Amino acid sequence: MRENKILTAEEMAEQEVYVARMRSANQAFAAQSGASRRAFVLTFGCQQNEADSEKIAGLCEAMGYEITYAPEDADLIMVNTCAIREHAEQKALSIVGQYKHLKAKKPTLVIGVCGCMVTQEHRKDEIKHRYPYVDLVFGTSSLHRFPRLLCEKLERGKRLFCPEESEYLVAEGLPIRRESSYRAWVSIMYGCNNFCSYCIVPYVRGRERSRAPEAIIREVEELVARGYRDITLLGQNVNSYGKDLTERFDFADLLAALDRIDGDHRIRFMTSHPKDASRKLIDVMASSRHIAHQFHLPMQSGSDAILCAMNRHYDTARYLEIVDYLRERIPDITITSDIIVGFPGETEADFQSTLDMLARVRFDMLYSFIYSPRKGTPAAEMEQVDPAVKSERFSRLLAVQNEIAVERNQPLIGKTLRVLCDGVSKNNPALYSGRTEGNKIAFFEGTPEDTGRYIEMIPERVDAFALYGTKK
Repeated sequence: MRENKILTAEEMAEQEVYVARMRSANQAFAAQSGASRRAFVLTFGCQQNEADSEKIAGLCEAMGYEITYAPEDADLIMVNTCAIREHAEQKALSIVGQYKHLKAKKPTLVIGVCGCMVTQEHRKDEIKHRYPYVDLVFGTSSLHRFPRLLCEKLERGKRLFCPEESEYLVAEGLPIRRESSYRAWVSIMYGCNNFCSYCIVPYVRGRERSRAPEAIIREVEELVARGYRDITLLGQNVNSYGKDLTERFDFADLLAALDRIDGDHRIRFMTSHPKDASRKLIDVMASSRHIAHQFHLPMQSGSDAILCAMNRHYDTARYLEIVDYLRERIPDITITSDIIVGFPGETEADFQSTLDMLARVRFDMLYSFIYSPRKGTPAAEMEQVDPAVKSERFSRLLAVQNEIAVERNQPLIGKTLRVLCDGVSKNNPALYSGRTEGNKIAFFEGTPEDTGRYIEMIPERVDAFALYGTKK
């Protein structure tokens, strides 16, 4: 038996009633006006938010909306927000503020704000009182109820602020409008049980809930059959997958099952927590056909004292044990990480320990952040490091890591690499860009036919963040 954290078929069928009601109303509008209603979805935050937005867009299409990429053309605007850092929240609020003039021009426009930020009561209250033109607000636990909430808002004409569900559950079968025809996000679990002292995620996404393995396998099989080349499994801590399922089936078992799917594709995953990164998992990766030789393993700090204060449940010795085993079993592995600079109480000696770990591990890439207090987390109440000190340390960290990254990329010059092409580069329209198996960005001269396909390229020069070369 599996612990029941899945929404029942009856609950999902209830939403279909509202989807059908909205679709009928939108079809009637299109027949009368000669134009379809349009929806615009804007996303802030992580890949999990991107995956949620693809479901929001999918529901919009199911309800009869056309998707537009221009908010000024929309009849419905949905802003899917992030709460991981203060900057992300302020940016989302700023954008929502800019939509006020659109509402003034089109009073029938519906503006909704959803996602992690509005799971926090103080943000929900702020929107209620400072953004009176926002019509619809709901958090991460209510995404599956979006059709009902929108229908109620339109039929009653009143603003709707949905309370969080008493229990966060998994909703299977929601329609998905994928932004790419060759790269896909697949959520395998939701929520987090770790309660790192700096992190808001457990408070805004709830406790860990694993999807049924057969549902995940079926989704990946369908994606491969449709020609998807790069599939990323998502979870706040993918290594915890299956702990809430009564049968013995962990993340390594899931990867092994997905690796058995035939096709020309890669499977990635993020994010991993070091405390749950097992040798079994690494062994599965080493013997696989389709699992990319890339591992994102957030370290956060190189100081054991700071790791303890962060409530991370591992020390540097354990972290190095994982890294060493990764490189022993998968010599060409690309290892990336997250680092937080200026966590409360961080001394110069603590920071130097982080620099020492960078020199020891030699990451291919770092996602580094200056610590930002999040209201409601334990770290926000700790003694804070001076902002000038945090900025100075951040600059030093980047200088050290950039040098390491260049050195890690140098041996790739002259080698033939398989790259999945993403099309014309946004930063340099004269070149095409793509990702290697190690998820490194590569730039090269390409053709429109290359987009969405694997090509072979030979790097001729590198920097800390990318490879530059010639298509073979």
